[in-house]
Amino acid sequence: MIALVLAAVVAAHPLGNFTVNHYNGLKVLPDRVENTAIIDYAELPTLQARPSVDADRSGDASARETAAYAAATCAQLAGAQRLVVDGRPVAWRVGASSLTYGPGQGGLPTSRLTCALSAAATASSTVAFSDSFLAERIGWREITAAADGVRLAPSGVPSVSGSDQLRRYPDDMLASPLDQRSVTLRLAGTGAAGAAAPRGASLAGPGIGGPVGDWLSALDRTFTGLVGASSLTLPLGLLAVLLAVVLGAGHALIPGHGKTIMAAYLAGRRGRPRDALVVGATVTATHTAGVLAVGLLISAFSGLAGEAVLSWLGLASGVLIALIGARLLWSAARGRLDGRSAGHGHGHGHGHGHGHDHGHGHDHVHGHGHGHGHGSGVLGEADAGGRAQGRAGLVGLGVAGGLVPSPSALIVLLGAMALGRTWFGVALVAAYGLGMAATLTATGLLLVKLAARLDRLAAVRRGFTARLAGLAPLGTATMVVVLGAGLAVRSLAGAV
Repeated sequence: MIALVLAAVVAAHPLGNFTVNHYNGLKVLPDRVENTAIIDYAELPTLQARPSVDADRSGDASARETAAYAAATCAQLAGAQRLVVDGRPVAWRVGASSLTYGPGQGGLPTSRLTCALSAAATASSTVAFSDSFLAERIGWREITAAADGVRLAPSGVPSVSGSDQLRRYPDDMLASPLDQRSVTLRLAGTGAAGAAAPRGASLAGPGIGGPVGDWLSALDRTFTGLVGASSLTLPLGLLAVLLAVVLGAGHALIPGHGKTIMAAYLAGRRGRPRDALVVGATVTATHTAGVLAVGLLISAFSGLAGEAVLSWLGLASGVLIALIGARLLWSAARGRLDGRSAGHGHGHGHGHGHGHDHGHGHDHVHGHGHGHGHGSGVLGEADAGGRAQGRAGLVGLGVAGGLVPSPSALIVLLGAMALGRTWFGVALVAAYGLGMAATLTATGLLLVKLAARLDRLAAVRRGFTARLAGLAPLGTATMVVVLGAGLAVRSLAGAV
């Protein structure tokens, strides 16, 4: 059993399942410039290119089909790379080309395209190079430069690949990978070389660091590897479902998404345990539907960048969270003003009586204030329409929390579909969503009890505790707005 599990585990692509990674190895010779151009496609781009490679739709790409695809793609790559020698543009000529496959996550392969390019040119001063092939796709971009028969001035451009030509990526650069798309080389004696500075572009989503993060990463690799097991037995299937639930619960805790905070806030403000269940069920349904929809889109459209889809979904999620937070903030502010007005009115009305009546009036003021505060905690409405709006807000937060699908869940679904195990993949995605819902529901139920305790303390005490209870709706609503706006801005930066 353990041996089967270990055999099923395949290391995830270190830069993510959506990445398209580039390497250009330039070499300047007396009569020409050569370039060894390599593209390392992660699992999802490889899956999207499969229909183009498998021209006869037989389900298996033959050697002739991979050779034809490599030649055509290398020609496109050559057209997107600009070479300028001594101020004069020079066209690339495509030589040998090849496309090979390697093992990836969830039973999906990765692929490696190699193109040998050359350009007839005699350089005497400068060689300028830029690469715009698949410029919109995220990934590692690396350039090296060497010479044979000529001498290059020091330029800061390495002569040896730091990633072993995209075979082994440096661990200390995964969070901020190379993004070098252009370089200018100068021959010795013509001045200092100028090179485009590498730019960092974080490809990894937010995660949990430390031992817990390492444990979750190992668990994630095991989970996605189970789908690609050669023989899927009932014990392995049950283990995969269990891991899906655990990973879904862990995904809901990852910082940056704000799912737990937002969902638990509304569940706690309503003060009813069933509201936590509403949020959890909505997140499960939305996340499962989102994974299925995005998976179908990626499979159907080879030119669709999966990371761009996730960025736009993240933008929609952030905007929705911010709008709900703004509505909550307005309701909390209005409820606080109404509470002050009501409290002042009752205190004044009973203040003309004798001492006993004044004491009674004080009790009445407090009772009214508490009842109003609880009623406005839903969405600032005390009637049935307000309750309906509050329920709509809960559902909206659940939709926003589950709108952005997990890449691991996508890999599992697409890998299962590729192996003819579609329903197994759907079941794992649903289990993943249930794990997310469990975390959100548990957090919501906990905050329901904490909110009730805070209300009881505020009812019997004065001073700081009462003021804290009064400010809690404003503070949490403000937090929802800020987190939603932050998610929207971050997602917009990745989409454009």
